[in-house]
Amino acid sequence: MFEQCGEAELKTLLAIEPGDPISGVARKIDENRETIRRTVNRLEDAGYVRYDGGLSVVDDTVREAGLAFLAAAASVSPPTISEAYVLPQFAGVEFAYTAIDAVYVWTRGGYQVARDETDYPLFIAIRKTDLEEWRRFFERFGIPTAQQRQPADEIPGPLQIVLEPRAQIDAEMVDGRPVISRSETVAFAREHYAIFESALDILDRMYDDVETESDY
Repeated sequence: MFEQCGEAELKTLLAIEPGDPISGVARKIDENRETIRRTVNRLEDAGYVRYDGGLSVVDDTVREAGLAFLAAAASVSPPTISEAYVLPQFAGVEFAYTAIDAVYVWTRGGYQVARDETDYPLFIAIRKTDLEEWRRFFERFGIPTAQQRQPADEIPGPLQIVLEPRAQIDAEMVDGRPVISRSETVAFAREHYAIFESALDILDRMYDDVETESDY
């Protein structure tokens, strides 16, 4: 029983959505594929998950119990920045990284701006109909949410979530992270050219099919 209660097992159970491949779960939680394959094997042998053309969790009460445990643990040890990037994958609700985080994801972490470990907002696009659900989700982990970036001295810790409600989410996947389209990301960076000039240069070099006009 206890051998299925480790960190990898908990993160895997929480990240699985019906039909997910092992590689997809590994990317979601930023883990090695072979590590997650072995973890899935243990969970399957114990009866927690099944694989039938894709993964699924056998009993959602186990998943909810794991999420409740994680939320309780957050009151003792608040999420780190890297952990905060994984948390939205556990909500079971559609989202996509946007704004600064869209640039961060599409440059594969190559461009970071206007954030540091003492003041770190994460920007995610969500469906308007899911706004309250997202607020409640992050409240469980003690992370404040708003629809505009809040001054660092007005929030209790370094992390905050900036929610951007939309009528619908059209996400693309980059390294396991859902993100707004590359073209929309480029348009955002061009709109704020003074801040993202270097990012546009990176995007121009990374993707041949995107015209960033980074040299104007």
